[in-house]
Amino acid sequence: MKLTLTDPSFVLKEKQQPFETFCLKFINDKRDMPFIYLSLKISLTLVPFAFFLFVNRGAAWFLYPLYFGLYVYFLGPYVLMLHNTCHRKLFKKQYANLVKYNHWFLGLFFGQTLETYFHHHIAMHHVENNLEDDLSSTMKYRRDSLRGFMHYLVSFYFKGILDLVKYFKQRSRDKFARKVWMGELASIAIILSLCIYHFYAGLFVFILPVLFTRFAMMSGNWAQHAFIDNNEPENIYKNSITCINSGYNKKCFNDGYHIGHHLRPGMHWTEMPGDFLKNIEKYRVNEAIVFEGLDYFQIWFLLMTKNYAYLSKRLVPLSDDTPDPINISSRFLKSRTRKIAAVA
Repeated sequence: MKLTLTDPSFVLKEKQQPFETFCLKFINDKRDMPFIYLSLKISLTLVPFAFFLFVNRGAAWFLYPLYFGLYVYFLGPYVLMLHNTCHRKLFKKQYANLVKYNHWFLGLFFGQTLETYFHHHIAMHHVENNLEDDLSSTMKYRRDSLRGFMHYLVSFYFKGILDLVKYFKQRSRDKFARKVWMGELASIAIILSLCIYHFYAGLFVFILPVLFTRFAMMSGNWAQHAFIDNNEPENIYKNSITCINSGYNKKCFNDGYHIGHHLRPGMHWTEMPGDFLKNIEKYRVNEAIVFEGLDYFQIWFLLMTKNYAYLSKRLVPLSDDTPDPINISSRFLKSRTRKIAAVA
């Protein structure tokens, strides 16, 4: 099947700006310059806004929700920058500690407690691949059930960090366990101290972002792993999805290519559209689910409202032949959202 992709890929500039030339002395890959620009935008807008709210106790009430709106605007790009720089080192070895500014300092403004994202995503989720031992596995839930999602979310809110520490302890990875609980406790101490100093600023700058970010990440993961083949739940083509030609991919560094990402976690984000086209026959043979023009949060909402008709319209047929009903029907999508009790 001939597909045209509009998602971003790397285009070599004819002339490099002096600022980029300077930055390339520090970073490993020139294709990651968007992360430098994003970090600067956040550092020059969101961070000063947060400091302003803390030092101005008499700030007008509407500035607090305005700040929260700015945080939401940057949230997706920041989390995917964090995601990509966990998988691929942004800075050269001699400057490696610079990434802590992005991960630790900026992370606190986006509800990311110290050390937890890296260890949950890299050292646990990718290792377990959404199967039973994955703490964020969606298998045991009906993925079109709001009640199921709420159980999933509340469990993560109240037990997520404790379960992660337990996971590493059981595997004798004590160093990882120690980093997780120390990072979480240090973050709680910082946030509580700042809330004592100025409660309303602490609420909008730190507490609400922790709650909203964790909701956003779990609803995103829910959609990424909502459609699972009951017979092959370990098959990455059949337990993840891909979203193409989406505005979300332009804003969030091709995050829609989740199948490709699980197949090759170290693949650069600019290579994902080309890799998808190159291997599209494997997607077709494995009956992979590919949506066009949707992002994970839209898919999550459509699942919560059981709007399979619209999901079916956005499903991409991967064959040049007349599409087989199994590839376009709501019945096919529903069959992939059933609860899976265990893997043989």
